[in-house]
Amino acid sequence: MSQTIFTPQQIMTASPIIPVIAIDDAHKAVDLAHALIDGGINVLEITLRTPAALDAIRLIINAVPEAIVGAGTVLSTDDLLAVKDLGATFAISPGSTESLLSEAQKQAFPLLPGVATASEIMLGLNLGYSHFKLFPAMSAGGITALKSFSGPFQTAQFCPTGGVNESNFLNFLELDNVLCIGGSWIAPSSLTNAGKFAEITQLTTSALALYNSSKVIES
Repeated sequence: MSQTIFTPQQIMTASPIIPVIAIDDAHKAVDLAHALIDGGINVLEITLRTPAALDAIRLIINAVPEAIVGAGTVLSTDDLLAVKDLGATFAISPGSTESLLSEAQKQAFPLLPGVATASEIMLGLNLGYSHFKLFPAMSAGGITALKSFSGPFQTAQFCPTGGVNESNFLNFLELDNVLCIGGSWIAPSSLTNAGKFAEITQLTTSALALYNSSKVIES
């Protein structure tokens, strides 16, 4: 089965919101993916925080071809190779190590490395990266940090995650160096575990409506 290759830029501009998803029951993964797509979001970050994560990624890839499925909480080269072999489209790490970033480059596999400091951004830039996950966004300085980074790191683009929610995500998306945000409120585990997929679709629709309204106001 052929697979479309996306660049980090394409992944981060495909949706203003990337849901950060922790799945406890892989059998609910496909319904969850459909619920998010029905709400208007097709870029999914399935975090490797649960034993069900790899099965969930595999099931969504096989059953929901319109989804752009990535893996989050990628901590090692072993994690990276595992999700690549499954057919994931991209990976996201909470931090940056030279070995992980170098392996992703070697594999030509899209990775959004996690950064929280100027030194980590410099490491990524030196290895050929320009698209990063700011994590944990709020603890790392939030909007103030991103504004500060825009001066010395003019080519760097960010997806802030960690403390980003329905009350502040629009503030992040107003920044020129933010292409998208990552948030768990769109698809909380409590709703997924309860099978309340219509509510997840509604959360997704509402968030995108707020975003689209903000764009209309700006224009």
